[in-house]
Amino acid sequence: MTQTIADTVTRTGRAAGGFRASRGLTENLQRVLVNLIDLHLVGKQAHWNIVGPNFRDLHLQLDELVDDARGFSDDVAERMRALDAVPDGRVVPVGEQSDLAAFPAGLVNTTDAVDLITAALYAVTGAIREVHDAVDAEDPTTADLLHTILERLEQLAWLIGSENRTA
Repeated sequence: MTQTIADTVTRTGRAAGGFRASRGLTENLQRVLVNLIDLHLVGKQAHWNIVGPNFRDLHLQLDELVDDARGFSDDVAERMRALDAVPDGRVVPVGEQSDLAAFPAGLVNTTDAVDLITAALYAVTGAIREVHDAVDAEDPTTADLLHTILERLEQLAWLIGSENRTA
């Protein structure tokens, strides 16, 4: 029986000869993924446990951060799957591979939370910038996704970090 391209697509989930992520691209995207998942978790931890001045504004900003980080992690994981790579967002790999510092347990003053969240945002954007050129060299389409993520997370770092800045 002659095998058709449609048969190959059905069996493999992609057309024969389609682009597949290399090991390096997969590792770079996995790094971005775990950082985004951890950012979502750190943002939620802060959201639940901040206290102090400007509570409501920061509480609402953290909702935005959490929504964006969650959405971006899904975008990265789905891009990985589109490239025939396998994302791993389980708690152990996230805990072991994340570039983010641990967020403190318990109640956190809003001014401290602003600094911690801003540092977490810059840890994520720094990691994305570190892998960007290698990603772009292999797959400019995926680099475009990283540009979108960087633009929003750097904006959030500016908005949230400005809470503690003075003129």
